[in-house]
Amino acid sequence: RQMCIRDSHKAYTDKLNEAVEKDAALQGKTIEEILGSISSQPAVVRNNGGGFWNHDFFWKIMGPTGSQPSGKLAQAIEAFGGLDKLKEEFNTKGAGQFGSGWAWVIADASGTLKVTATPNQDNPLMDVAADKGTPILGNDVWEHAYYLTYRNDRAAYLKAWWNVVNLSLIHISE
Repeated sequence: RQMCIRDSHKAYTDKLNEAVEKDAALQGKTIEEILGSISSQPAVVRNNGGGFWNHDFFWKIMGPTGSQPSGKLAQAIEAFGGLDKLKEEFNTKGAGQFGSGWAWVIADASGTLKVTATPNQDNPLMDVAADKGTPILGNDVWEHAYYLTYRNDRAAYLKAWWNVVNLSLIHISE
């Protein structure tokens, strides 16, 4: 099962690299710079750039077991209403995402947390996102991420996902 998801991440990476090789204007830019002006890019860059960044982020925030937040992240979560409230809003937003997409916790410029969702491979770094900000957490709610284990029960997948989110790895800036 993991192999399938990791294979799709590799495919996004390979297709993004091919698109960048063909476009001199993209060469030398970071993925965040590319995503920040995604509205001026062709669909192949939007879809594969988002797919690359989103999956890369997704893998980095998980571990064999979950953990509790600390430092500024813990303070921001408390200001949000606590971890249970954050989980509830995140799970509701993810379960309610129509079709394929991602659920996110983002921090705005002041560090305030917000729960949002994006369609397809879009993310809050993109200039086309309805809610822009720095991703703190992101979960893949495309059916390929959960179907083999959870069938059509996206809500159960989202609830179980918190067992492997390594919140100690996540830091927010001042």
